Amino acid sequence: MTTSIPGEPWSTGVARDGSGALVVGGVPVARLAQEVGTPAYVLDEADLRARAAGYRRAFETAFAEVGAGVDVYYAGKAFLSVAVARWVHDEGLRVDTASGGELTVALRAGVPGADIGLHGNNKSDEELALALDHGVGRVIVDSLVEVERLAALVRSRGGDPAPVMVRVTTGVHAGGHEYISTAHEDQKFGLSVTARDGQDSPAMTALLAVLDHPELRLLGIHSHIGSQILDPSGFEVAARVVLELRAQLARRTGVLVEEVDLGGGYGIAYLPGEVALDPDRIAKDVAASVAAAAADLATPLPRFSIEPGRAVVGPAGLTLYTVGTVKPVRVDDETERLYVSVDGGMSDNIRPALYGARYHAEVVGRLSSAPSVLARVVGKHCESGDVVVHEVQLPGDVRAGDLLAVAATGAYGRSMASNYNLLTRPPVVAVREGAVRTLLRRETVDDLLALDQG
Repeated sequence: MTTSIPGEPWSTGVARDGSGALVVGGVPVARLAQEVGTPAYVLDEADLRARAAGYRRAFETAFAEVGAGVDVYYAGKAFLSVAVARWVHDEGLRVDTASGGELTVALRAGVPGADIGLHGNNKSDEELALALDHGVGRVIVDSLVEVERLAALVRSRGGDPAPVMVRVTTGVHAGGHEYISTAHEDQKFGLSVTARDGQDSPAMTALLAVLDHPELRLLGIHSHIGSQILDPSGFEVAARVVLELRAQLARRTGVLVEEVDLGGGYGIAYLPGEVALDPDRIAKDVAASVAAAAADLATPLPRFSIEPGRAVVGPAGLTLYTVGTVKPVRVDDETERLYVSVDGGMSDNIRPALYGARYHAEVVGRLSSAPSVLARVVGKHCESGDVVVHEVQLPGDVRAGDLLAVAATGAYGRSMASNYNLLTRPPVVAVREGAVRTLLRRETVDDLLALDQG
């Protein structure tokens, strides 16, 4: 009998009612399917807000105990809409953006430019100009070329120096997959702290270049070591490396930068039994580590910032599907797997195909007493790799028309969605206290045809 909800990896607003059907934010899934259709991304607003506020409180408290201030930026790349930007800002978070589009959404939400950061390894002049136009609080530069381009842009426009952080790679390897581990040397992000052949490191060269340009104001140093990190030790090691670089710069130039960003990547639970990083624990561990490092270096603590994204929005979301074709497939002489096809797939969640990401699914429209069987949830795309959940136990009587939900899809589902096979992207709806609100409407075929110029 399938009764594992509530609890991780589901949001705190998810439960089963007396009939065994799923209710999220006080809204039965049958009602959601009727009102907005499937597939649909469903966000538990109260859960998302609570996670945002929880990270802010945890880090503010822990860092205050060691005498440092901290700002929490929501990493909008995980998922950003006007409403979500407003929610996180309401809860005291700033917003980190990685493109002109994300920056525009944050501004549309009413987030002040001073509370926004702009990332990106290949920002366009238009994106940089947009940031300058709206007084973005920090531009995280990612290369020596960008230092020169940004300085030239400020010089041509006039105005105050642009606040800049330099993104560095610390050599700390962390994250759930090679593609989301971002602090090793052989990848596109940041500037290495490693010096070779008696030369300055690329990171030091960039910091000196910023100081040499009166059009730029060196705000601080930025580090991001990866994503879906469940071991806090990586943050501690990277923080010490960055603080050492800060001290080196101060000894050489007399400039002790005022801020250090430790990035994000805080891991969540995707499967039953997994344990997410606890904000209170990670905040205390990192605060203690940076305090010790600063003491060893005989430098005062800077102001810190962090960038949780997945940890805020991931567990708050689920994807609701309707089951279509169900068929048993013989895997080998002793094993049979039930292939359960749903009305979405890799166009609404590319992560299983891209990273081998694992998710959990359950039949949520009813309670079944049928024995569980080994199943694979697959999509409707013309692609054998179109797998949503590689392996899960589902009731053996799962059938066409059943509602099926996949947990913890709030991060990187809609933000990485595509129109593969010209499927339209699902809506994003928020639920709270029994109310349903559409944040992003469902695309239509007319939307797709409007782009086709024939």
